[in-house]
Amino acid sequence: MKRIGFFAATAAATVLALSLSRDVGAATAHSSKSYEALNLFGEVFAKVRADYAGKVNDHKLIEAAINGMLTALDPHSNYLDAKDFKDMKVETRGEFGGLGIEVSMEGGLIKVVTPIDDTPAAKAGLKPGDLITQIDGKSVRGITLPEAVAKMRGPINSKITLGIERKGQKPFTVELTRAEIKIQSVHSKLVGGNIGYIRISAFSEQADVGLKRAMADLKKKADGKLAGIILDLRNNPGGLLDQAVAVANAFLKQGEIVSTRGRRPGDDQRFYARPGEDISDGLPMAVLINGGSASASEIVAGALKDHHRAVLLGTRSFGKGSVQTIIPIGAEGAMRLTTARYFTPSGRSIQDKGIEPDIVVPAAKIETSSTANAQSAGTAKATTSVNPAIMGTPQDYQMVRAITVLQGVALFNRRGVN
Repeated sequence: MKRIGFFAATAAATVLALSLSRDVGAATAHSSKSYEALNLFGEVFAKVRADYAGKVNDHKLIEAAINGMLTALDPHSNYLDAKDFKDMKVETRGEFGGLGIEVSMEGGLIKVVTPIDDTPAAKAGLKPGDLITQIDGKSVRGITLPEAVAKMRGPINSKITLGIERKGQKPFTVELTRAEIKIQSVHSKLVGGNIGYIRISAFSEQADVGLKRAMADLKKKADGKLAGIILDLRNNPGGLLDQAVAVANAFLKQGEIVSTRGRRPGDDQRFYARPGEDISDGLPMAVLINGGSASASEIVAGALKDHHRAVLLGTRSFGKGSVQTIIPIGAEGAMRLTTARYFTPSGRSIQDKGIEPDIVVPAAKIETSSTANAQSAGTAKATTSVNPAIMGTPQDYQMVRAITVLQGVALFNRRGVN
């Protein structure tokens, strides 16, 4: 029986490896060292099945081995079992359950990329860059990113306690109540009199539709007198590539939006703006970014910057410039595999570098100060990251600076050049 288990495991591992590497090249597929490693895997698998003290599940063992292989590549590659794959598909539609927080792995801890607007994570005050060290009193060290995400999800209205490390502060805990997360990814309003403010919180399936609806609504409210557009991508963790391309395309009449470069030259792709009308009619634009702007957000910001279509304000973006492809495998599972890198139209890599703003504007909150013999005046109090609770409000210093820039451009355009 042990020998049968050994051969079965080896055969399964060989088939798996060949299916994953069939496009890599004959040299890799027939490497003797690869077969030696597969034989080693089969031997370990057989030993575990035969001699482990407890009862083992063959399917779970294989899934764990696959996930270990993928997570060893980079923090963004992993295996999705049937439940995780289903959850992922739900998330891309903009509806899912949990805390409303985008995370990655760093140094064995869970790093907050960004809390999503109007979710338990945002309301609890979690910030980009926070490190989650514990979940319900248990250390996150030794568990994978998907396992941590699974632990943070749960029944609606159930409680969860997170241990947090934040730069410049002592470690602390925060209790959150899980909720059903329904994301309206695009919000808009008029600010500064006649400036259109559009915030995209995630690039889910309806981002481009929401953008066009928001622009039409702003034009109507401004009675055709819009002076500029602020596109707020702060704390936007990204999402679907096609939605990023569609959003950038809405403001560009021509030119490359983004390119992806894979392992082989034949895998390279370039995405271009479709000839057509700019939905903002060429109005001056300012794009707000920060350390929570990642992936698809960086694609849009990079394209608009490189084409000199918008002025970028804020702080450097996150720097997630890798492309993950979801590949269904098995009956109901899938794997998320990093297959390429993103490059802006000028050829700059986004990975680990991010997008630098044209005008650096630290996050700050405008507060009212007063003295006994003077009227109240607005002052800007610097903070390390933007507070989701004040984004898009008169207390949002970065937004106020963007309004000032666009009002200056509008005034300059009206006066003309002599």
